[in-house]
Amino acid sequence: MPIRADRPTPAAGTALPAAMPNEHALDLIARRKSTPAKMLTDPGPSREEITALLRLAMRAPDHRKLEPWRFIVVLGDGRHRLGEVFAAVRTRREPAASPQSIEEDRQRPMRAPVMVAVVSSPVEDPRGTPQWEQELSAGAVCQNLMLACFAAGWAASWITEWPAYDRDVATAIGLSPSERISGFILIGTAREDPVERDRPDPAAKITWWED
Repeated sequence: MPIRADRPTPAAGTALPAAMPNEHALDLIARRKSTPAKMLTDPGPSREEITALLRLAMRAPDHRKLEPWRFIVVLGDGRHRLGEVFAAVRTRREPAASPQSIEEDRQRPMRAPVMVAVVSSPVEDPRGTPQWEQELSAGAVCQNLMLACFAAGWAASWITEWPAYDRDVATAIGLSPSERISGFILIGTAREDPVERDRPDPAAKITWWED
């Protein structure tokens, strides 16, 4: 279903419920599954829909309201431009890289109609808010975006790969020295439904402290 670009959100100062029991939301979380990048294709959300998805993504935990994240939305010919950045950086770093690997890097942004780079942008807070908390907030934004896409009917994949960790790539796309990419979120339509994978057993991951 198309996501409403004008979906209302509460105004600052509005009293909100501490909990909103919703079986549909719980079922959505229980069934959420990333769609592999190779299974994504056109169409993708419009600019208005992307903005609406990002507005929902930003409703993430954010200690002291620092907003330590931002987005770079790559679509249309912008994907070609980003692919050329990836290819140029690989060529410069690895002069012996094969033409095939260079072309694979060039095509990375082309795997989906929309790529959103979620940028972790920590703030130097005089109150001492740890950078780690701010980076976790950026991760929460990524997950919110994944859930929003799923609920709105779009397939999505949260990836990093080597470009997310390369400082030359970061500089080329306008990141400051303190910023880093939390993830590239690929958004589009699934060629086929992804298959569920094994999930962890809660018993192996939970430690209980009680009387």
